[in-house]
Amino acid sequence: MPWWPEPHPNTNLFAVLVHVLGESIRHAGHADILREGLDGRTGVRAEHEKKIDEEARAAHCARIEQAARSAAAIQAQRSFRVT
Repeated sequence: MPWWPEPHPNTNLFAVLVHVLGESIRHAGHADILREGLDGRTGVRAEHEKKIDEEARAAHCARIEQAARSAAAIQAQRSFRVT
């Protein structure tokens, strides 16, 4: 790609494919983390899934919610300060 800035003009198709594959893997991992948080499922196939401890999950979600509310309250206090 001669129009790309240095040091990229000599990039070949293999390097581009490896980069795209790496990016796809990273983003697929992020999506999997989000899915696990939303539906509680772990693993890709049913036979590999682990049972979810619903009580522990609910407690964990409550801790996250409390932390978010505390952070929001601190941010709200800071935004109302007059300097």
